Amino acid sequence: MNFGSYYDKDARPGGLMRGGFWETEQPGSVRGNYLGVGPDVYYTGHHYDTTVSETRIASYIAIARGQAPRELYYATWRTFPDSCDWSWQEQKPVGEHRTYLGLDVFEGAYTYRGMRIVPGWGGSMFEALMPDMFVPEETWAPRSWGVNHPLTVRAHREFGLDDAQFGYWGFSPASRPGGGYDVYGVDLIGLNPDGYPADLQGTNVDIGFEGCREGTNPHPAFGDGVVTPHASFLAMMHEPAEAVANLTRIERDLGAYGRGGFFDAVAVRSGTIARRYLSLDQAMVLGSIGNVLADDVIRRHFVRGEVQDVIKPLIGLEEFGAGAAS
Repeated sequence: MNFGSYYDKDARPGGLMRGGFWETEQPGSVRGNYLGVGPDVYYTGHHYDTTVSETRIASYIAIARGQAPRELYYATWRTFPDSCDWSWQEQKPVGEHRTYLGLDVFEGAYTYRGMRIVPGWGGSMFEALMPDMFVPEETWAPRSWGVNHPLTVRAHREFGLDDAQFGYWGFSPASRPGGGYDVYGVDLIGLNPDGYPADLQGTNVDIGFEGCREGTNPHPAFGDGVVTPHASFLAMMHEPAEAVANLTRIERDLGAYGRGGFFDAVAVRSGTIARRYLSLDQAMVLGSIGNVLADDVIRRHFVRGEVQDVIKPLIGLEEFGAGAAS
């Protein structure tokens, strides 16, 4: 598979990856052929343009295999700009501009509970930590991911236990208790202004954008919080004791454990359990266990060869705006 099929060099300085393509024209699709071989295809109308996203693993593979340039990594947003033109985003970011590989990067971060965190789109655990299951980002990039990953885990824990007072934590897209599938996250560390909610009621937190717009719901009351075990397993790579304690309570107090292991999600106040096992979420559970208990077994097998040779020095250059808020 050639990931260069998705690389749009003209999307931004450094280029971006398209979300995918169809063989036939679809509403909103864009006809093109980035590799110039085979028939034209119809690309999705969107690009993957944020850094804290599960999709950065595709960028790592493309860059490591020489199918996209190294600049692609620095072309994605850390946060959107801190101007009123972008005031629709979740909150006003703080940070400064730095240059990598000739590209100007706004090293923005969001502020939450005394922390500065580079946010994902929805503030979910798998956006931040699923690529980390394959690439040891926190050791290869100690000034960026090495700061941001532990703070993301801490934000999930403190939100669930202290802010929302659910008694449990770990929020990520999963099966919806009661049926279907939905997205869950910590709203204030997500770029999405509509938020990935943390409860069945879809509670949205809106603190506004300083100097541009007032918040509409800065101090909401949260309802029936939804936690998913796979988020805690991902967190185990950074807070092992706290993650195990959380999972123990989910099993013991909420009964969200069956013959196939942890069920996919549980609403903590009603006790409603999504009695399903999703292959994606079980893969994150098993991969995290492998890394924690078997000396980074998933990572060691993934990064051999060109991944380590190319990606390690690339991401090691960066300094995020994450850390303690001044």
